[in-house]
Amino acid sequence: MAEGKDIVWAALFFTAGCGIAAWGATACTGSVNTLYTAAGTGFLFLIPPLFRLHILHSRSRTDLAALLFAAGLFCTFTAFLSPAAPLAPHMGKAWKLIDSIPYANAETGPLVKALLTGDRTDLPRPVLQAFRKSGASHILALSGLHMGFLYLAAGRLLAPLGRSMGARGLRRGVLLLSAGLFTLATGASPSVVRAFLFITLRETALALHRKIHLERILCGALMLQLAISPRSILAPGFQLSYLAMTGIVFLFPKLEGIYPEETDGRGGKWPDLPRKIWSAAALAISCQATTAPLAWILFGTFPRYFLITNLIAMPLTTLFMGVALLSVGLGVLGIQPVFLTLLCDKIAGTLIRALEVIASL
Repeated sequence: MAEGKDIVWAALFFTAGCGIAAWGATACTGSVNTLYTAAGTGFLFLIPPLFRLHILHSRSRTDLAALLFAAGLFCTFTAFLSPAAPLAPHMGKAWKLIDSIPYANAETGPLVKALLTGDRTDLPRPVLQAFRKSGASHILALSGLHMGFLYLAAGRLLAPLGRSMGARGLRRGVLLLSAGLFTLATGASPSVVRAFLFITLRETALALHRKIHLERILCGALMLQLAISPRSILAPGFQLSYLAMTGIVFLFPKLEGIYPEETDGRGGKWPDLPRKIWSAAALAISCQATTAPLAWILFGTFPRYFLITNLIAMPLTTLFMGVALLSVGLGVLGIQPVFLTLLCDKIAGTLIRALEVIASL
Protein backbone atom coordinates (compact mmCIF):
# COMPACT_ATOMS: atom_id res chain seq x y z
CA MET A 1 0.00 0.00 0.00
CA ALA A 2 1.05 3.59 -0.51
CA GLU A 3 2.19 5.38 2.63
CA GLY A 4 -0.18 7.67 4.47
CA LYS A 5 -3.86 7.76 3.76
CA ASP A 6 -4.07 3.99 3.25
CA ILE A 7 -4.08 3.58 7.04
CA VAL A 8 -7.32 5.55 7.17
CA TRP A 9 -8.72 3.65 4.21
CA ALA A 10 -7.82 0.24 5.69
CA ALA A 11 -9.24 1.07 9.12
CA LEU A 12 -12.58 2.12 7.65
CA PHE A 13 -13.11 -1.18 5.78
CA PHE A 14 -11.99 -3.30 8.74
CA THR A 15 -14.25 -1.32 11.09
CA ALA A 16 -17.18 -1.72 8.70
CA GLY A 17 -16.71 -5.49 8.78
CA CYS A 18 -16.49 -5.49 12.59
CA GLY A 19 -19.60 -3.32 12.91
CA ILE A 20 -21.76 -5.43 10.61
CA ALA A 21 -20.58 -8.66 12.24
CA ALA A 22 -21.25 -7.30 15.74
CA TRP A 23 -24.74 -6.26 14.72
CA GLY A 24 -25.34 -9.68 13.17
CA ALA A 25 -23.98 -11.52 16.22
CA THR A 26 -26.21 -9.60 18.63
CA ALA A 27 -29.18 -10.29 16.38
CA CYS A 28 -28.61 -14.02 16.86
CA THR A 29 -30.71 -15.76 19.47
CA GLY A 30 -27.63 -16.90 21.37
CA SER A 31 -27.37 -20.22 19.58
CA VAL A 32 -23.73 -21.32 19.40
CA ASN A 33 -24.49 -23.16 16.17
CA THR A 34 -25.73 -19.93 14.63
CA LEU A 35 -22.51 -18.16 15.63
CA TYR A 36 -20.38 -21.01 14.28
CA THR A 37 -22.25 -20.70 11.01
CA ALA A 38 -21.69 -16.95 10.97
CA ALA A 39 -17.97 -17.35 11.73
CA GLY A 40 -17.70 -19.93 8.97
CA THR A 41 -19.40 -17.54 6.58
CA GLY A 42 -16.89 -14.85 7.55
CA PHE A 43 -14.05 -17.27 6.80
CA LEU A 44 -15.55 -18.05 3.39
CA PHE A 45 -15.53 -14.31 2.66
CA LEU A 46 -11.76 -14.36 3.26
CA ILE A 47 -11.01 -17.01 0.63
CA PRO A 48 -11.49 -15.04 -2.66
CA PRO A 49 -9.36 -12.00 -1.74
CA LEU A 50 -6.69 -14.22 -0.15
CA PHE A 51 -6.56 -16.35 -3.30
CA ARG A 52 -6.17 -13.34 -5.57
CA LEU A 53 -3.66 -11.58 -3.30
CA HIS A 54 -1.35 -14.50 -2.58
CA ILE A 55 -1.80 -16.77 -5.61
CA LEU A 56 -2.33 -14.24 -8.37
CA HIS A 57 -0.27 -11.48 -6.69
CA SER A 58 -3.07 -8.98 -7.18
CA ARG A 59 -2.63 -5.55 -5.63
CA SER A 60 -6.08 -4.32 -6.45
CA ARG A 61 -7.57 -1.98 -3.87
CA THR A 62 -10.87 -3.79 -4.32
CA ASP A 63 -9.28 -7.07 -3.23
CA LEU A 64 -7.58 -5.42 -0.26
CA ALA A 65 -10.84 -3.78 0.75
CA ALA A 66 -12.65 -7.13 0.53
CA LEU A 67 -9.91 -8.80 2.59
CA LEU A 68 -10.04 -6.17 5.34
CA PHE A 69 -13.84 -6.18 5.42
CA ALA A 70 -13.95 -9.98 5.60
CA ALA A 71 -11.25 -10.02 8.27
CA GLY A 72 -13.39 -7.67 10.35
CA LEU A 73 -16.38 -9.98 9.89
CA PHE A 74 -14.43 -13.09 10.84
CA CYS A 75 -12.64 -11.57 13.88
CA THR A 76 -15.86 -10.24 15.35
CA PHE A 77 -17.96 -13.33 14.78
CA THR A 78 -15.32 -15.55 16.39
CA ALA A 79 -15.00 -13.11 19.33
CA PHE A 80 -18.68 -13.74 20.10
CA LEU A 81 -18.13 -17.50 20.33
CA SER A 82 -16.75 -17.12 23.85
CA PRO A 83 -17.79 -14.69 26.58
CA ALA A 84 -15.70 -11.58 27.12
CA ALA A 85 -13.35 -11.58 30.07
CA PRO A 86 -13.15 -8.01 31.30
CA LEU A 87 -10.24 -7.09 33.52
CA ALA A 88 -11.26 -6.38 37.10
CA PRO A 89 -10.04 -3.09 38.58
CA HIS A 90 -7.21 -3.25 41.10
CA MET A 91 -7.48 0.18 42.71
CA GLY A 92 -8.18 -0.86 46.32
CA LYS A 93 -4.97 0.67 47.71
CA ALA A 94 -5.60 3.93 45.84
CA TRP A 95 -9.16 4.10 47.20
CA LYS A 96 -7.93 3.58 50.76
CA LEU A 97 -5.26 6.24 50.34
CA ILE A 98 -7.76 8.79 49.00
CA ASP A 99 -10.19 7.97 51.79
CA SER A 100 -7.44 8.62 54.34
CA ILE A 101 -6.79 12.19 53.14
CA PRO A 102 -8.52 14.60 55.58
CA TYR A 103 -10.60 16.69 53.17
CA ALA A 104 -12.91 19.10 54.99
CA ASN A 105 -15.58 18.94 52.28
CA ALA A 106 -17.40 15.58 52.22
CA GLU A 107 -17.72 15.80 48.43
CA THR A 108 -14.01 16.27 47.69
CA GLY A 109 -12.74 12.74 48.45
CA PRO A 110 -15.42 11.00 46.36
CA LEU A 111 -14.76 13.43 43.51
CA VAL A 112 -11.01 12.74 43.64
CA LYS A 113 -11.75 9.01 43.61
CA ALA A 114 -14.13 9.39 40.65
CA LEU A 115 -11.71 11.42 38.54
CA LEU A 116 -8.54 9.44 39.28
CA THR A 117 -9.89 5.88 39.54
CA GLY A 118 -13.33 5.93 37.92
CA ASP A 119 -15.14 4.85 41.10
CA ARG A 120 -18.30 6.99 41.52
CA THR A 121 -20.05 4.91 44.18
CA ASP A 122 -19.38 7.42 46.99
CA LEU A 123 -20.46 10.53 45.11
CA PRO A 124 -23.68 11.98 46.57
CA ARG A 125 -26.71 11.68 44.31
CA PRO A 126 -27.22 15.48 44.01
CA VAL A 127 -23.64 15.83 42.72
CA LEU A 128 -24.17 13.07 40.14
CA GLN A 129 -27.38 14.77 39.00
CA ALA A 130 -25.60 18.14 38.71
CA PHE A 131 -22.96 16.57 36.43
CA ARG A 132 -25.61 14.80 34.35
CA LYS A 133 -28.04 17.71 33.93
CA SER A 134 -25.32 20.23 33.14
CA GLY A 135 -23.85 18.01 30.42
CA ALA A 136 -20.63 17.21 32.31
CA SER A 137 -21.12 13.45 32.72
CA HIS A 138 -18.14 12.81 30.42
CA ILE A 139 -15.89 14.35 33.09
CA LEU A 140 -16.83 11.62 35.58
CA ALA A 141 -16.63 8.75 33.10
CA LEU A 142 -13.06 7.46 33.19
CA SER A 143 -11.91 8.02 29.64
CA GLY A 144 -9.20 9.29 27.35
CA LEU A 145 -9.65 12.74 28.93
CA HIS A 146 -8.22 11.45 32.21
CA MET A 147 -5.52 9.36 30.54
CA GLY A 148 -4.48 12.38 28.47
CA PHE A 149 -4.23 14.57 31.52
CA LEU A 150 -2.17 12.00 33.44
CA TYR A 151 0.06 11.54 30.36
CA LEU A 152 0.73 15.29 30.13
CA ALA A 153 1.27 15.58 33.88
CA ALA A 154 3.74 12.68 33.88
CA GLY A 155 5.55 14.23 30.90
CA ARG A 156 5.97 17.50 32.81
CA LEU A 157 7.24 15.68 35.91
CA LEU A 158 9.81 13.78 33.82
CA ALA A 159 10.94 16.86 31.88
CA PRO A 160 13.97 17.46 34.21
CA LEU A 161 15.51 14.23 32.86
CA GLY A 162 16.71 16.29 29.89
CA ARG A 163 16.58 15.87 26.13
CA SER A 164 19.45 13.47 25.50
CA MET A 165 18.72 10.27 23.59
CA GLY A 166 18.94 8.16 26.76
CA ALA A 167 16.72 10.56 28.71
CA ARG A 168 14.08 10.58 25.96
CA GLY A 169 14.11 6.78 25.83
CA LEU A 170 13.76 6.51 29.61
CA ARG A 171 10.97 9.08 29.69
CA ARG A 172 9.15 7.32 26.87
CA GLY A 173 9.44 3.96 28.62
CA VAL A 174 8.16 5.35 31.93
CA LEU A 175 5.24 7.10 30.20
CA LEU A 176 4.17 3.97 28.31
CA LEU A 177 4.57 1.75 31.37
CA SER A 178 2.55 4.16 33.52
CA ALA A 179 -0.19 4.44 30.88
CA GLY A 180 -0.34 0.65 30.52
CA LEU A 181 -0.54 0.06 34.27
CA PHE A 182 -3.25 2.71 34.61
CA THR A 183 -5.22 1.05 31.80
CA LEU A 184 -5.03 -2.38 33.43
CA ALA A 185 -5.67 -1.14 36.97
CA THR A 186 -8.82 0.75 36.00
CA GLY A 187 -10.37 -2.21 34.16
CA ALA A 188 -9.28 -1.43 30.59
CA SER A 189 -12.52 0.26 29.51
CA PRO A 190 -12.74 0.81 25.72
CA SER A 191 -12.21 4.58 25.96
CA VAL A 192 -9.13 4.20 28.18
CA VAL A 193 -7.71 1.51 25.86
CA ARG A 194 -8.24 3.90 22.95
CA ALA A 195 -6.25 6.59 24.77
CA PHE A 196 -3.49 4.08 25.62
CA LEU A 197 -3.18 2.98 21.99
CA PHE A 198 -3.20 6.61 20.85
CA ILE A 199 -0.34 7.44 23.25
CA THR A 200 1.58 4.28 22.27
CA LEU A 201 1.36 5.02 18.54
CA ARG A 202 2.30 8.66 19.08
CA GLU A 203 5.35 7.77 21.18
CA THR A 204 6.34 5.11 18.65
CA ALA A 205 6.19 7.65 15.83
CA LEU A 206 8.35 10.05 17.85
CA ALA A 207 10.86 7.30 18.64
CA LEU A 208 11.13 6.50 14.90
CA HIS A 209 11.46 10.23 14.06
CA ARG A 210 8.28 10.14 12.02
CA LYS A 211 5.99 13.10 11.51
CA ILE A 212 2.86 12.99 13.70
CA HIS A 213 -0.36 12.60 11.69
CA LEU A 214 -3.25 12.46 14.14
CA GLU A 215 -5.72 11.03 11.64
CA ARG A 216 -3.42 8.07 10.96
CA ILE A 217 -2.78 7.51 14.67
CA LEU A 218 -6.53 7.60 15.33
CA CYS A 219 -7.34 5.09 12.60
CA GLY A 220 -4.37 2.90 13.53
CA ALA A 221 -5.60 2.78 17.14
CA LEU A 222 -9.12 1.98 15.93
CA MET A 223 -7.92 -0.94 13.81
CA LEU A 224 -5.64 -2.32 16.53
CA GLN A 225 -8.30 -2.13 19.23
CA LEU A 226 -10.87 -3.88 17.09
CA ALA A 227 -8.37 -6.57 16.09
CA ILE A 228 -7.59 -7.23 19.77
CA SER A 229 -11.15 -6.87 21.09
CA PRO A 230 -13.78 -6.89 18.30
CA ARG A 231 -16.66 -6.98 20.81
CA SER A 232 -15.75 -3.53 22.09
CA ILE A 233 -17.35 -1.92 19.03
CA LEU A 234 -20.74 -2.40 20.74
CA ALA A 235 -19.71 -0.46 23.87
CA PRO A 236 -21.14 3.09 24.02
CA GLY A 237 -17.87 4.26 25.59
CA PHE A 238 -15.94 2.95 22.58
CA GLN A 239 -18.29 4.60 20.09
CA LEU A 240 -18.45 7.95 21.87
CA SER A 241 -14.69 8.00 22.48
CA TYR A 242 -13.81 7.51 18.82
CA LEU A 243 -16.50 9.92 17.67
CA ALA A 244 -15.17 12.58 20.05
CA MET A 245 -11.63 12.03 18.77
CA THR A 246 -12.90 12.22 15.19
CA GLY A 247 -14.26 15.68 15.97
CA ILE A 248 -10.99 16.73 17.63
CA VAL A 249 -8.80 15.45 14.78
CA PHE A 250 -10.84 16.58 11.79
CA LEU A 251 -13.19 19.39 12.88
CA PHE A 252 -11.33 21.16 15.69
CA PRO A 253 -8.41 22.46 13.53
CA LYS A 254 -10.92 24.02 11.12
CA LEU A 255 -12.88 25.75 13.86
CA GLU A 256 -9.75 26.86 15.74
CA GLY A 257 -8.39 28.35 12.52
CA ILE A 258 -11.30 30.83 12.40
CA TYR A 259 -9.41 32.80 15.07
CA PRO A 260 -5.82 32.66 13.76
CA GLU A 261 -2.87 32.78 16.10
CA GLU A 262 -0.63 35.86 16.19
CA THR A 263 2.38 35.29 13.92
CA ASP A 264 3.86 38.78 13.61
CA GLY A 265 5.38 38.91 17.08
CA ARG A 266 2.96 41.59 18.31
CA GLY A 267 1.14 39.26 20.67
CA GLY A 268 2.87 40.86 23.64
CA LYS A 269 3.86 39.34 26.93
CA TRP A 270 0.43 38.02 27.88
CA PRO A 271 -1.39 35.16 26.13
CA ASP A 272 -4.21 35.99 23.75
CA LEU A 273 -7.10 35.33 26.18
CA PRO A 274 -9.95 35.66 23.60
CA ARG A 275 -8.20 33.12 21.38
CA LYS A 276 -7.74 30.76 24.35
CA ILE A 277 -11.47 31.00 25.06
CA TRP A 278 -12.32 30.41 21.40
CA SER A 279 -9.97 27.40 21.28
CA ALA A 280 -11.72 25.85 24.29
CA ALA A 281 -15.13 26.58 22.74
CA ALA A 282 -14.04 25.10 19.40
CA LEU A 283 -12.91 21.94 21.17
CA ALA A 284 -16.25 21.57 22.96
CA ILE A 285 -18.21 22.21 19.74
CA SER A 286 -16.09 19.70 17.80
CA CYS A 287 -16.68 16.92 20.34
CA GLN A 288 -20.37 17.71 20.70
CA ALA A 289 -20.96 17.85 16.94
CA THR A 290 -19.68 14.31 16.42
CA THR A 291 -21.06 12.69 19.58
CA ALA A 292 -24.45 14.41 19.92
CA PRO A 293 -26.36 12.28 17.35
CA LEU A 294 -25.25 9.01 19.00
CA ALA A 295 -25.82 10.39 22.51
CA TRP A 296 -29.36 11.33 21.49
CA ILE A 297 -29.98 7.83 20.10
CA LEU A 298 -28.53 6.11 23.17
CA PHE A 299 -29.73 8.36 25.99
CA GLY A 300 -32.43 10.58 24.45
CA THR A 301 -30.84 13.76 25.82
CA PHE A 302 -28.92 16.75 24.54
CA PRO A 303 -27.06 19.10 26.93
CA ARG A 304 -28.32 22.57 25.97
CA TYR A 305 -25.62 24.40 27.90
CA PHE A 306 -22.69 22.17 26.94
CA LEU A 307 -20.65 25.17 25.76
CA ILE A 308 -20.96 27.04 29.06
CA THR A 309 -20.38 23.81 30.97
CA ASN A 310 -17.15 22.99 29.14
CA LEU A 311 -15.79 26.53 29.29
CA ILE A 312 -16.23 26.54 33.07
CA ALA A 313 -15.83 22.89 34.05
CA MET A 314 -12.84 21.85 31.95
CA PRO A 315 -10.34 24.41 33.35
CA LEU A 316 -11.57 23.72 36.88
CA THR A 317 -11.37 19.95 36.34
CA THR A 318 -7.85 20.21 34.92
CA LEU A 319 -6.73 22.32 37.88
CA PHE A 320 -8.48 20.01 40.34
CA MET A 321 -6.94 16.85 38.88
CA GLY A 322 -3.48 18.41 38.99
CA VAL A 323 -3.79 19.38 42.65
CA ALA A 324 -5.48 16.08 43.56
CA LEU A 325 -2.78 14.05 41.78
CA LEU A 326 -0.07 15.97 43.65
CA SER A 327 -1.92 15.47 46.93
CA VAL A 328 -2.34 11.73 46.40
CA GLY A 329 1.25 11.37 45.15
CA LEU A 330 2.63 13.05 48.27
CA GLY A 331 0.26 10.94 50.35
CA VAL A 332 2.01 7.82 49.04
CA LEU A 333 5.22 9.24 50.56
CA GLY A 334 3.47 9.96 53.85
CA ILE A 335 3.39 13.71 53.23
CA GLN A 336 0.10 15.59 53.32
CA PRO A 337 0.41 19.41 53.18
CA VAL A 338 -2.63 21.14 54.64
CA PHE A 339 -2.72 23.77 51.91
CA LEU A 340 -3.16 21.07 49.24
CA THR A 341 -6.18 19.53 50.94
CA LEU A 342 -7.69 23.00 51.43
CA LEU A 343 -7.03 23.86 47.78
CA CYS A 344 -8.68 20.59 46.66
CA ASP A 345 -11.70 21.46 48.80
CA LYS A 346 -11.99 24.95 47.34
CA ILE A 347 -11.68 23.83 43.71
CA ALA A 348 -14.08 20.89 44.19
CA GLY A 349 -16.65 23.16 45.85
CA THR A 350 -16.36 25.74 43.07
CA LEU A 351 -16.72 23.08 40.35
CA ILE A 352 -19.76 21.42 41.94
CA ARG A 353 -21.51 24.72 42.70
CA ALA A 354 -20.93 25.95 39.12
CA LEU A 355 -22.43 22.76 37.67
CA GLU A 356 -25.40 22.98 40.03
CA VAL A 357 -26.11 26.51 38.78
CA ILE A 358 -25.87 25.41 35.13
CA ALA A 359 -28.07 22.37 35.84
CA SER A 360 -30.76 24.63 37.32
CA LEU A 361 -31.02 26.85 34.23
